[in-house]
Amino acid sequence: MDTLTLYTWVGFGFFLVIMFVLGILSARKTTSVGDFAIGSANLGPYVLGFSFAATYLSAATFLGYPGWSHAWGYSNLWLFLAMIGGGPIGVLMVAKKVRKLNKGQKSLSLPDWLGDFYKSDIIRVGTGLILLFNIFYIAAQFVAGAIIFQYLLNMSYMGSLVLIAAIVVIYVFAGGAFADIYTDAVQAVMMAIAGLFVFVSGIVIFWEGSISATFTGITNDLTNQSVHLVEVFNPESTHFHSMALVIGAIVIQWAFASAPHLFNKVLGLKNEKDLGKMILTYVITAALSLLVLFGGLFSRAALGENVTTSDLALMEYMVWAFPVVIVAIFGVVILAAAMSTTDGLFVSISTVFANDIFLKVLVKRKIVNVSEQKAQKMALQISRLSVPLIGLIAFLIVLQPPAFMGDVLWIGVSGVAAGTMGPILYAVYGKKKAPARAAEVSMIVGLISYLVIYFGGIIESTMSAGAVSTIIGIVTIVILAHVLKEPQPRIIYKAEEENSKAN
Repeated sequence: MDTLTLYTWVGFGFFLVIMFVLGILSARKTTSVGDFAIGSANLGPYVLGFSFAATYLSAATFLGYPGWSHAWGYSNLWLFLAMIGGGPIGVLMVAKKVRKLNKGQKSLSLPDWLGDFYKSDIIRVGTGLILLFNIFYIAAQFVAGAIIFQYLLNMSYMGSLVLIAAIVVIYVFAGGAFADIYTDAVQAVMMAIAGLFVFVSGIVIFWEGSISATFTGITNDLTNQSVHLVEVFNPESTHFHSMALVIGAIVIQWAFASAPHLFNKVLGLKNEKDLGKMILTYVITAALSLLVLFGGLFSRAALGENVTTSDLALMEYMVWAFPVVIVAIFGVVILAAAMSTTDGLFVSISTVFANDIFLKVLVKRKIVNVSEQKAQKMALQISRLSVPLIGLIAFLIVLQPPAFMGDVLWIGVSGVAAGTMGPILYAVYGKKKAPARAAEVSMIVGLISYLVIYFGGIIESTMSAGAVSTIIGIVTIVILAHVLKEPQPRIIYKAEEENSKAN
């Protein structure tokens, strides 16, 4: 066993001990599906702000996105603008109103919230099924963990994939949202420090007397390899070869801020007045973490194209520049980033089965006729038992490692945004409540548009394909909200509710 492998095992072992201790403590607090899903809506702004940042960023920030910088150069810095600009705007536009509306609804998830708002089980179940796209997101995080294990621990890709999947599944199975949120807070701090460290390290290593001279030197190194690496729009970049694609990236990042595993964080906030503190914590943490994008540029300047794969460009820069102890610590940070997003995704998807489908449809409509106490216990069991099933599906998707893990991630994000952003935005900003049928059609049209546009090869970029489809879904509900009258099924739904209350 070489020194790097030894240090990595020690560092990761120590990290796992901390995570599992927090997981065990969290499991003791998890007694209902509400605890599992959002931590009983009783969490503070700073913990949730860190958790939001850690979940928003994921391992793609430390492997996939620097890999894009390595492959496509300066044009990838548009991603920094998209994530720091689009993401916070999305949160500011949606979070406060959603949190306020949820005081009355007491919803536990995005499908739950939309289903309650539009009083439509079609929306509830349909949104839940759309969230299964996030299994691609989980699969991307598994790839990140597997790549790190393979690179630093000299394990096979398959063995690494099995190990990271097993660790995350066991961890989430025990603790749910409490485990997710509290450990995310720890991981977010680690990620912010790592991002700042990478940025400063490049300036120190390539220093030429001033910051401007230093970046001039880096630019010259990149230009000598390919002039496209220093262009504002790189024609070789899948995601940033035109302003239209940049706008698409900003739009999808804006939509991503309402993704279900992030949406749950907003519902978990104890006091609405603390939302500003939560968002500020998230923005500062994310900005520091995203400085890691420069690591891909430093890697290309130092190593050229002599890297194993683009996703490993940052790690190979770290190995080139630093002693093994630093490399091992950085590897643990990337594993933490993978876990911080994956556990949140597991919680959001498992909540679909337990709360949105089982409790809110099957139990409420007496298809499953059990007492409320029994139903809550069964729902918690469903939440936990769905975790290994989700993990298995994600595992199977990435049995063969993809060329870019970031592209796998955005298959999931874009599919969810295309199907859900129309109903979400109209719920928040519509002058009058849209008919349930309008929201249902928007969900279907947005999703089908994405399937056709991306998988049909009309737009190559997953982010831009998702952005266009999201806009189509939004336009659909705006038009139908003014065209359609309240459908009869929804009137019956209301009447049933009133009769139920009278009885």
